[in-house]
Amino acid sequence: MNDYPGRVKTGLNSRENWWAEMPPRTGSGPQPAKWAVLGLAFILPSFIPTVVELTTDGIAADELVIAGLLIVYGACYVLFPLALRPSRRKTTYVFSVLMLLIGLALVFLHGNNPYILIYATAVLAFALPPAWALILDGGALLLVLGVHLIVGKDDFGDLVAVTSITAAMFFMASLVRAVRKLEAANREIATLAVAGERERLARDLHDILGHSLTTITVKAGLARRILESGKDDSRALQEISEVEGLTRSALSDIRATVSEYREVSLSAEVAGARAALRAAEIDADLPHAVDNVDPALQRTFGYVLREAVTNVLRHSGAKHVKVRLGKTWLEVEDDGDGGDVVAGNGLRGLSERLDAVGGTLTATTPPAGGWLVRADVPESALRSGARAPLSEPAGGCA
Repeated sequence: MNDYPGRVKTGLNSRENWWAEMPPRTGSGPQPAKWAVLGLAFILPSFIPTVVELTTDGIAADELVIAGLLIVYGACYVLFPLALRPSRRKTTYVFSVLMLLIGLALVFLHGNNPYILIYATAVLAFALPPAWALILDGGALLLVLGVHLIVGKDDFGDLVAVTSITAAMFFMASLVRAVRKLEAANREIATLAVAGERERLARDLHDILGHSLTTITVKAGLARRILESGKDDSRALQEISEVEGLTRSALSDIRATVSEYREVSLSAEVAGARAALRAAEIDADLPHAVDNVDPALQRTFGYVLREAVTNVLRHSGAKHVKVRLGKTWLEVEDDGDGGDVVAGNGLRGLSERLDAVGGTLTATTPPAGGWLVRADVPESALRSGARAPLSEPAGGCA
């Protein structure tokens, strides 16, 4: 739907709706065979007596014309679904106008009886856009009224009944349009919900596996180098033990992510960053406490710190990392060559997360070189409550 997200326009409250075609039905579309059976059942009870009446006591020329028009009129009505294919819109309009003209001719040729016109006005109400249906049906009924006035007919009960039935068909068609638009909107909402859930899982799993596997790789490499050197076997065992713990933690995080119960703690991310950077032999200057950070931002800043550290481990080649925290800001700076890394899904995901709380994310190369990631949330945005944060960023920073 073009109006999603937002209010779905289902009624006749906009110019677009007045001129819009009938939305396609859910399923395979018009079914001519079923319509033919129903159409015949609907028209035969009224057409047969009329034809019998016309053919009784001989057939005059005018009666033959009326009978022929009735047959063509009924055939148009029964075969109308064949014109409702999306590729045959011109045929739909031709059929509609033809039925209306034949219906008017039958009204004027058969005692000004307007009831025969109902078949055409009902079809137009459902087949054409509301504006065209109103113009053509209304014009036809006004023409019949004018002829009634010209010929001096003073009984308008039949015309009032036909007008009422036509109006009922018109509003019923509007209801069908609204229902079909709501069905289409519901289908799109369901599709978007599925896509959103897939995107959430993709972000979460990418983030968890990206950070955890990067740390596991660094620690496993460190343990291998220690074992190859034949020195400090206890340190190697410690690293291997931490790798085991990380794998268990990653599995737990994946289960929690799938169940939507996973939470990120800034203090836990600081501790994890310290262990990962130490294993990578990167000198880390990390805060010892996070109490100075606003509680409402600790979860968001936890994601920023996790992604920034993962980026350092993967790409930067840095030897020193410095993390600084404030009430509404966080900075991660390294001295590597990460400034050459093109911003990827991670930075876009973090930007979305900061935008959700009214903040901004900047990634720049300081004059001295390296890579600086800064998350900043104005206190005014914090006081206003901003929007709900996203469940996860989109993955590694690069």
